[in-house]
Amino acid sequence: MALDSRVPQGPIKDKWTDYKNKINLVNPANKRHIDIIVVGTGLAGGSAAATLAELGYNVKAFAYQDSPRRAHSIAAQGGINAAKNYQGDGDSTYRLFYDTVKGGDYRSREANVYRLAEVSANIIDQCVAQGVPFARDYGGLLDNRSFGGVLVSRTFYAKGQTGQQLLLGAYSAMNRQIARGKIEMFNRHEMLDVVLVDGKARGIITRNLITGEIERHSAHAVVIASGGYGNVYFLSTNAMGSNVTAGWKIHKKGAYFANPCYTQIHPTCIPRSGDYQSKLTLMSESLRNDGRIWVPKNMEDVLAIREGKKKPTDLSEDERDYYLERRYPAFGNLVPRDVASRAAKERCDAGYGVNATGEAVYLDFAAAIDRYGKEQAKIHNIENASAAKIYELGQAIVEAKYGNLFQMYEKIVDQNPYETPMMIYPAVHYTMGGVWVDYNLMTTIPGCYCIGEANFSDHGANRLGASALMQGLADGYFVLPYTIGDYLADDIRTGKISTETPEFEAAEKEVKERIEFFVNNEGTNSVDYYHKKLGKIMWDKCGMSRNEKGLKEAIEEISQLRKDFWKNVSVPGGSEEYNEELAKAGRVADFLELGELFAKDALVREESCGGHFREESAEESGPQKGEAKRDDENFAFVSAWEYKGEPKEAVLHKEELEFNDIELKQRSYK
Repeated sequence: MALDSRVPQGPIKDKWTDYKNKINLVNPANKRHIDIIVVGTGLAGGSAAATLAELGYNVKAFAYQDSPRRAHSIAAQGGINAAKNYQGDGDSTYRLFYDTVKGGDYRSREANVYRLAEVSANIIDQCVAQGVPFARDYGGLLDNRSFGGVLVSRTFYAKGQTGQQLLLGAYSAMNRQIARGKIEMFNRHEMLDVVLVDGKARGIITRNLITGEIERHSAHAVVIASGGYGNVYFLSTNAMGSNVTAGWKIHKKGAYFANPCYTQIHPTCIPRSGDYQSKLTLMSESLRNDGRIWVPKNMEDVLAIREGKKKPTDLSEDERDYYLERRYPAFGNLVPRDVASRAAKERCDAGYGVNATGEAVYLDFAAAIDRYGKEQAKIHNIENASAAKIYELGQAIVEAKYGNLFQMYEKIVDQNPYETPMMIYPAVHYTMGGVWVDYNLMTTIPGCYCIGEANFSDHGANRLGASALMQGLADGYFVLPYTIGDYLADDIRTGKISTETPEFEAAEKEVKERIEFFVNNEGTNSVDYYHKKLGKIMWDKCGMSRNEKGLKEAIEEISQLRKDFWKNVSVPGGSEEYNEELAKAGRVADFLELGELFAKDALVREESCGGHFREESAEESGPQKGEAKRDDENFAFVSAWEYKGEPKEAVLHKEELEFNDIELKQRSYK
């Protein structure tokens, strides 16, 4: 199958408008005869389900959680980007477009990114209308803050709980449609396969996670909005239930999987504290607006801090290495996530890590508290304010901006981050790779769409902070509702799709056989045993840096681990009941296939770009020494993998990337 991105012709600023003017539409009276399945009800799936139902389609929405409110989108903290230029600091649609392409290390499709920047302002208006309580400035206008990789303030936020508030907005819109009967909501249902009829996606097979019942659901189109695959690493900032299963099932039925090696390591996470941990906790990137990142300059201070003989507050400014400010003076602590993560790893690998494991750096708010305190003293006309008063006033400002994040840190670490610097270390966070989609957001399976983090996205090889929420809501509210109509216009006379067909029968049989295998296999090892082993291989050999030797080893080790899994996995309990271990077994089985394809993709891409850092491809001299070195001549393409059985047999298809509106050049944040 030849890849066709279906990008419209014409100037980039006119593509989306001209495209919408010419696509096929579905008459409002005909929409009520068309069914759409949406798998996943986070920001992308929830906004899509609500908007499609509002348009008049009949929507079936599926969530493995007990409520759409529990989607992992709720965990997003720092904010959502939009080019509204409220700060008057030079932002524009073009600048958001440019920053996103540059931040993604020039590995994204220009037309999609420009469209994302174009509709970003509409998202904010939509969410304000829904009642999302964005922060406001002293004049009542919506406030903005900065995030990494940009030189403007374009991030709208609601304290440190922006994802939660945006999800509640989408959930409210969904509830309106559920009450009208336009959305049929299936909580605690997991999609286990897609059904193709005459080559088109016409339904899914699900398991009721409470009763174990296997169900058939039909529709004229299927939309996958199931989030990212970061849990392939076992330890990540993702919710423990987050998985790749929906995306992987459609991949095995013909949807190409793109750029699996593009995974984001977030620089500001609470460090791992032991082998018993099942997940990691994110500290929002917004903290880097005011927090300064450092390690001690001198090794004797590092050792003294590790041994408890010194506190970080004992070190003077001259004894601290603010390494991001030193290495990247133009952007300082607000360099993109991949750059900040590698810089932290470099310092810790050199022996300067400040916790017992040697895998932590400091995120310090003392300077911000002092700065804000002095500013507030002037505002309140307090002359000769004492140090204690300045601290009190400054802390109040920091608490107003980040209070819930500080509270969360203290609950987990049992240290007061107002009084002692936070300890942070990079951790797996977001996946830029995912199911390949064209300009319409349709996969290589006709009638099967993929939106939000589940697709290979608009973020290239690295996502800028606060752009995940932007992409999810753009796809759901403003892109998919247009493009899906162009496809469904041919289905207005199709009528109801029957589930009593050989295709549904075969898919259901396959799902049941797999479940029966798990509950009947008399193995000796738990599902987590395999998941942890996979995660260690992934982190050690496909983590913040990769090399040819390690990737070849990873491919073979994962292949062997998968064979052992199918022989020796043990799943307690039965299939006709609530059985979390059974659900987990299916998800880990898919991770064991994805992990191998991930390593294969990383091996083929013999360059460094964004979150994919090949040790053989680093700048060797000059001001960029040690930074990622792209190879635009040979690797300016999207890797789209076709399933052929074993992951090592997958076939690579290339979507060549064109850069007509942005100059292709090496990234620099110095």
